[in-house]
Amino acid sequence: MSQPVIIGDATLYLGDARTICAGLPDGFADMIFTDPPYGHNNNDGDLINRWEAALGRGPSGDARAISGDGAESAHELAEWLFVEAPRMLAKGGCCCCCGGGGPDPQFARWSLMMDANLDFKQMVVWDKGPMGMGWHYRRSYETVLVGQKRGGACKWYDSSDAVENVIRPGAHGIRKIIPQADDHPTPKPPALARHFVRLHTLPGETILDPFMGRASTGVGALLEGRKFIGCEVDPSHFDIACRRLLEAQRQGALPLDRPQDASSRSDDARRQGDLLLWDEPP
Repeated sequence: MSQPVIIGDATLYLGDARTICAGLPDGFADMIFTDPPYGHNNNDGDLINRWEAALGRGPSGDARAISGDGAESAHELAEWLFVEAPRMLAKGGCCCCCGGGGPDPQFARWSLMMDANLDFKQMVVWDKGPMGMGWHYRRSYETVLVGQKRGGACKWYDSSDAVENVIRPGAHGIRKIIPQADDHPTPKPPALARHFVRLHTLPGETILDPFMGRASTGVGALLEGRKFIGCEVDPSHFDIACRRLLEAQRQGALPLDRPQDASSRSDDARRQGDLLLWDEPP
């Protein structure tokens, strides 16, 4: 197992999560929040790879690589996640796994895979707001599949009885990110992870993301006072994840909503290079 990079309460590993997590003890995570590759062959013609040119927004630039994004390899990674989640999770833990909304019914296949190893709890629909990519029925939502470790209900810390299984556009400070040519091709806003972290964990507990990308889950975890363990196989994404978590560690706990509207700030202030902690406007 590679030597980790430790940044405050975050422990980051560069390498394949399957190898790294095999070397960690049983029950080391109170919660998993992750966004595995969807299997869309991102570098082989998927719209994500060329959306600027397809929609008349200028040249698309270089291919946006996602490791393991082939259909077969992504299936293997998701299967590993759901098989290993019960071992990695502590009692009362849950796995929250982001998934696509179509046209491939991946969320349905992954739901069945999850339920074979965990108790399937809910599919949450993240309504990203109009309008998504594609043509005809354009992609304007994604899903978050929630499964709980068997043997009891997962931990739940909301007392309002008002948490829906649909996240409305802008709710909880969650706003979609439109990636630029030099971004990770499928970034998630840190507020998305923060929403689930607050529902299922307490400060000081540990969040795992085996496919952390540029560490949006890690940013959300640290800003909520949780510990974070992340794995990433791509060195360029890993380096940026380290920088983002250094910034999150410096900022400490912050309110969930953005401190000011992003449109009122300069590009440098809004993006801070790759140290983006807040959502981009839709």
